[in-house]
Amino acid sequence: MSEIPLTTLGSLPSRLVRLYTGLALYGLGIGIQVESHLGVDPWDVFHQGLAVLTGWSIGTWIIIVGAAVMVFWIPLRQRPGLGTISNVILVGLFADAAIWALPTPENLAARWAFLLVAVVVVGAATALYIGAGMGPGPRDGLMTGLHRLGLSIRAARFLIEVCVLAVGWLLGGTVGIGTVVFALAIGPVTQFFMTRPAARG
Repeated sequence: MSEIPLTTLGSLPSRLVRLYTGLALYGLGIGIQVESHLGVDPWDVFHQGLAVLTGWSIGTWIIIVGAAVMVFWIPLRQRPGLGTISNVILVGLFADAAIWALPTPENLAARWAFLLVAVVVVGAATALYIGAGMGPGPRDGLMTGLHRLGLSIRAARFLIEVCVLAVGWLLGGTVGIGTVVFALAIGPVTQFFMTRPAARG
């Protein structure tokens, strides 16, 4: 993930608005996709598997895993920002709130609608978060840290996501068509929103 020059990011208040709007939307998107029951993205398969294993909420595990991942930042010489710390604390809280508040759709068409809305919401959220330029998310920092050790970004992401997907599935996380749709669509959707003025202020 390339750095965005600070001169293009706008004023601090507008960056904070984008940061916290992005985090809230990201948690909402996770909640919508969980409620679709069609499969979640690899990291959330892992979080969901841990939730099944322990009885703790998915949001709780998003927070715990995010904090744990940052321990690995130390040998990788990654530096957190305000956005990083806020990501660790808030995304899980917003995800749990969304899962609690949202209905569970009963018919397949509604579940697909939830899935597609979730991809759009997460794409918009990611663009806002990146556009704020206040530090990578904990999981993205792990990826870029491995890149510094010599792995390509693509290889680092593939390695990490395959590992968490496999472990999460074994623990009882939901892998399905939604997992595939998310993996294929999230890049183009995020790129679309990154070109919108709202993502840069």
